[in-house]
Amino acid sequence: MSGGNYYIPDSSRYPIFAASSLFLLVMGAGGTINGTDNGSTILYIGFVSMLTTLFFWFRTVVKEHLAGLDSAQLKKSYVFGMAWFIFSEVMFFAAFFGALFYVRNFAVPWLAGEGEKGLAIEFVRDMGVDFWNGFQNTWPVLTTPDQGAAYTTPHKSMSFPGWSHLVEWLPLWNTIILLSSSVTVHFAHLGLKSGSRKKFNVWLGFTVGLAIIFLGLQAAEYYEAYAHYGLKLNSGIYGSTFFMLTGFHGFHVFLGCIMLSTMLARSVFFNHFEAHDHFGFEAASWYWHFVDVVWVMLFFFVYII
Repeated sequence: MSGGNYYIPDSSRYPIFAASSLFLLVMGAGGTINGTDNGSTILYIGFVSMLTTLFFWFRTVVKEHLAGLDSAQLKKSYVFGMAWFIFSEVMFFAAFFGALFYVRNFAVPWLAGEGEKGLAIEFVRDMGVDFWNGFQNTWPVLTTPDQGAAYTTPHKSMSFPGWSHLVEWLPLWNTIILLSSSVTVHFAHLGLKSGSRKKFNVWLGFTVGLAIIFLGLQAAEYYEAYAHYGLKLNSGIYGSTFFMLTGFHGFHVFLGCIMLSTMLARSVFFNHFEAHDHFGFEAASWYWHFVDVVWVMLFFFVYII
């Protein structure tokens, strides 16, 4: 209902559906990684359920906005909501980058006998305990001494291959593509603010195309890692950190691509967004710039150093 300067939306089941879908998504992802029965099935169900819920939920929000039911306070809440969402994503990736930092600067040196805790490990070895004797402090860690049958030993990493192979190095091209997409989405924003829907649609179309190319190249990189390098998710700590960081980032690129594709469809087919009123696109562009910044950090810490 509406009245005065406030709009109170009707009760909705969408938050319950979204929470349930997210639960299935997380449980399915965990089950798939650990190889449990029906893990992948639960993952797909959760993914489809989440996309369906978000489609109908956002459609309702768009209808309310087009009906003029938004107040200034409600619009401000959208801004704060998106800002907090991006902040939560920053914390999400900070946890994974923190894990990578801990492994590279503490855990691996300790196992090689370096530092105070490394001395304690060396003492245990001197007592006759076979605890990864001969382990060397190197990164990437391609060999796990007690790997057993559950681990796959890679014979090559995804790090910088040398200047002679720079042109064929897929992460470099993905960096160029993603940084270029940040420029094109900015041009799209400028076109929208200037009142040129054609410029907005063209530049946003370029951005979506670049996002799809990025995802295609990352899929090719994963195929190369699995088929030619022997690097898999169960290839010790290096395989785990590499695929968790790049995989989650790729998933966020996919989500950002869906957001921007939705904004493009709204503009092309329904003439949504005006020069003075386009927070839906603005929020999606914020998210896209965030994804680009994360990739720059990932490119530097995972591939370069």
